[in-house]
Amino acid sequence: MVRTHAHLVRLRTHKRDETSYDLAVTARPLQRFLRALPAAVPVMLVAACGETGGVSTREASPIDASKPPVTGDSTAATPPEDDPLSSYDFEIEWSSQEEGTETGTLEVPVDYDDPAGPSFRLHVVRHLAADQDQKIGSLLVNPGGPGFGGSDYALFAESVYGEPLLRRFDIVGWDPRGTGLSEPAIDCIDEYDRFFAEPDITPETDAERQVRIDLAEDFAKSCVEENDGYYEHVGTNNSAHDMEALRLALGEEQISYFGFSYGSELGATWATLFPESVRAAVFDGAADPTADLDEGGLQQLAGFEASLSSFLADCSKRTACPFHNDGNAEGAYDELLRQLDERPIPTRGDRPDANHGVAIQATITALYSASLWPQLAQALADAQDGDGAGLIDLFDSYFQRSPDGTWGDELEAFQTIVCMDSADRKSVEEEDAQAPEYQAVAPRLAPGDAGDYFCTFFPQSTDPRVEITGQDAGPTLVIGTTGDPATPLSSTEVMAESLEEGVLLVVDADEHTGYSASECAKDVVHRYLIDLKVPDEGTEC
Repeated sequence: MVRTHAHLVRLRTHKRDETSYDLAVTARPLQRFLRALPAAVPVMLVAACGETGGVSTREASPIDASKPPVTGDSTAATPPEDDPLSSYDFEIEWSSQEEGTETGTLEVPVDYDDPAGPSFRLHVVRHLAADQDQKIGSLLVNPGGPGFGGSDYALFAESVYGEPLLRRFDIVGWDPRGTGLSEPAIDCIDEYDRFFAEPDITPETDAERQVRIDLAEDFAKSCVEENDGYYEHVGTNNSAHDMEALRLALGEEQISYFGFSYGSELGATWATLFPESVRAAVFDGAADPTADLDEGGLQQLAGFEASLSSFLADCSKRTACPFHNDGNAEGAYDELLRQLDERPIPTRGDRPDANHGVAIQATITALYSASLWPQLAQALADAQDGDGAGLIDLFDSYFQRSPDGTWGDELEAFQTIVCMDSADRKSVEEEDAQAPEYQAVAPRLAPGDAGDYFCTFFPQSTDPRVEITGQDAGPTLVIGTTGDPATPLSSTEVMAESLEEGVLLVVDADEHTGYSASECAKDVVHRYLIDLKVPDEGTEC
């Protein structure tokens, strides 16, 4: 099967350092999903805009929002004497990228306990506030993942954030350690199809099952060998320390943060470790921070299965749906995937045939947003006619395959980070024994009876992610959408409850993350980040 981890919001394609990048907002990983390895999904993000207002609010902590923090390109804030970063001197040398945007590099230690050791060089982008005289400070932003760079969210801030935020904040995005243009970046494999497109996700013999086990072992071994010396330091705790290093380098006593999906976990970890540094924080599309790999995977798997059922029911109701099948899209889907399991169909060019696993991954790609349902319906209808091109296109976009045949490294960083965040290591037998649990919550999306062995062959983590509490960080805005398949609302509610002063905003939408899905949600976010006014308990958009 295929594991999903990210919701990519493709805004535009641009060239940077002669490399093509698709701007994306990413989601928290589906920790245990569809028995293979991670990847990413493109969907459409509506550009944020609008003024604040129209929502009942209550005051947050008593911070003067009208008084900007002390900022500067070379003057760093002074950490408390007991701060674990007190022995470091962080600076960013900025250079102009284009009008209103600067780029820089922040050097941080691979191991914060070894100041004299090797470093990561974090790629940072700053979109300058339109109104520098009324600037509140910097807004650190992260699109999720883990494994995806976040600098594009500053580089193309005007396509992501509303005008009120663009006017009052410097939007600062960075590629977290091990990702994007930060160096060194996690890089494990080159043969993606061997690991993701070709395997049989429903092995029927011991030999077929052993192929899956060998692939999982080969992947983990490559990640360790190719990234020796730093793979064990790319977890969320270390990235949270990097956020604090960014704050210090920016010269701000307190700083604001806006994270999507996994970016919520990163922000919550930072808020837990460095609560006095938090001015305000928004966590949009947050997962359950108390869930382990198994619990988180089951929660997300149930969310995607529910979204698939909604898609099929919608298609059955509408005769205009290409996959209508006389009002029985559900039965047609089940039969199509059974046929693809037995006889894969051609796709395009030299791309692999569309088998059961490719079809499921294509389905997952489209479930992140209802805006992609028409594309999925057409791809399924074409597959009924023996043409798998639409399925492989969705599959390839999930894995960020470029037209020239190259692949992104995001999924390698994703899996490494997730396994370094988790202390959980199960044997092959234990993984296989849990397969029926996934079948029970997602019979369509989890058809196999083999485990995924996701972290089985990775070394034990030396620094599992801390327990998230947000104690002393002040009111935190947590956003969940009613139809989010990747981070179900029930999981987001746990994030809000886990934070000492978490305040939940519910958005009625079949989308992953809510900021771009609702003008009401934008208003709430803008008012909170700018004026520090928290919405009333029970506010819905």
